[in-house]
Amino acid sequence: MAFAVKSPAFAKGSTIPRKYTGDGDNLSPPLEWSGAPAGTRSFALICEDPDAPSGTFRHWAVANIPADRTGISEGGRAQQLDCGRNDFGHASYDGPAPPRGHGVHHYHFKVAALDVDNVDVSRNRSASELWQSVTPHILAATETIGTYQR
Repeated sequence: MAFAVKSPAFAKGSTIPRKYTGDGDNLSPPLEWSGAPAGTRSFALICEDPDAPSGTFRHWAVANIPADRTGISEGGRAQQLDCGRNDFGHASYDGPAPPRGHGVHHYHFKVAALDVDNVDVSRNRSASELWQSVTPHILAATETIGTYQR
């Protein structure tokens, strides 16, 4: 079975429900993954919007998810997760909030299976820096994409 991620909250390529956005409850959507490769010792994830006017905007980055986990429940930011600072400056999830009238934005929820148990995640580390630190340890990666516009 191939490594895959999905959200029970929205189908791949469809609209992210309002409750998972900055216009709603700002909860992180539930994510489920399966088919992790042999040798996986932990997982990391990132949510990015490449359609942002200033370039790729990072909404969430998490590392050190134990290898026995197969997902993150709704509102994962309330769980004890090791998060880097997103581009809003918070060490948590902040949902889609694109500029009004900017059109459809695509939110890439990427999950990586890693060959290490832990990476350094300090509260002052940016999401981009966190992802750079996990990149050399990626055994496999997968993503699902949701859309949102104002």
